[in-house]
Amino acid sequence: MTLPAIGRVLLRYVLSLAVASVLIFAVMRLIPGNPARIALGTSATDAAVAQLSSQLGTDRPLLTQYFSWIGGLLTGDFGMSLSSKTNVTALIIDRAQVSLILCGVAMILSLLIAVPLGILTARRTGHADSTVVSALTQLGIAVPSFLAAIIAIAVFSVGLGWLPASGWVPPNVDFPRFVSHLVLPVAALTLVQASILTRYVRGAVLEVMTADHLRTARAIGQSPREALYRHGLRGAALPVLTVTGLQLTSLIVGAVVIEQVFLLPGLGSMLLSGVSTRDIPVVQTIVMLLVLFTLTVNLVVDVAYRLLDPRLRKATSRA
Repeated sequence: MTLPAIGRVLLRYVLSLAVASVLIFAVMRLIPGNPARIALGTSATDAAVAQLSSQLGTDRPLLTQYFSWIGGLLTGDFGMSLSSKTNVTALIIDRAQVSLILCGVAMILSLLIAVPLGILTARRTGHADSTVVSALTQLGIAVPSFLAAIIAIAVFSVGLGWLPASGWVPPNVDFPRFVSHLVLPVAALTLVQASILTRYVRGAVLEVMTADHLRTARAIGQSPREALYRHGLRGAALPVLTVTGLQLTSLIVGAVVIEQVFLLPGLGSMLLSGVSTRDIPVVQTIVMLLVLFTLTVNLVVDVAYRLLDPRLRKATSRA
């Protein structure tokens, strides 16, 4: 990519973040009710509400509040939680570890399952094993992650008693228990993600297998397997890369539900708790961080796509 192209991509990224921040801030202020009074309760005096409003800065002009919030985001100071009266930054760092581990392990396992299965089903289209895998992936897509979580708890926790149904143990405290608590939530997320990615990998590989350059490779003596692995997989990786980026953001959304089902102390459960208590500093910060994560993933995918696809590199250089 040329420097002007990189500049355009980064400018679009920054403008998207700016627009998102304004929308998040505005929506949170449209919710009726005084956050200070909600935090203190209906029995609080007007003086106490005014004092807390002054501490939180909610009595200042909206433009001042917005830039104060943005400045805090840039410096890592996310304010104070209305419900717990603790620093939001410390809370988010503690909760983010749970969500990142959960989503990271689920995505890695999904790719490790989806890539070989997708290639296998594409190469063996029409065979019994390919048909079975396609049917299983269709079933995995049809089953929501929360339903898969409930079934897993009923079978492996309640029925067999093999794994805990809820809770979280940090890996540095007791690693075997950490793994045992992680198995079921990761499995529930992986089931859906692996099924979706397997079908996309299969479709991408099938499309590449009919491409002209693969037919040429087979015409000069290469076996179908050799032609696919030497010349086809790079082309198939481009659409899969895009879908993986999109699925990574949807995985975060799915993790919100999974954290509630398994009572995991992650960002998802913290977000829902903040919504129920109208904890504005918590809610707007978590939503902004999720938007930042989503836009950053899209930025990385966009850049990687342009670097991997020579057609886009040529188009970008001409522009």
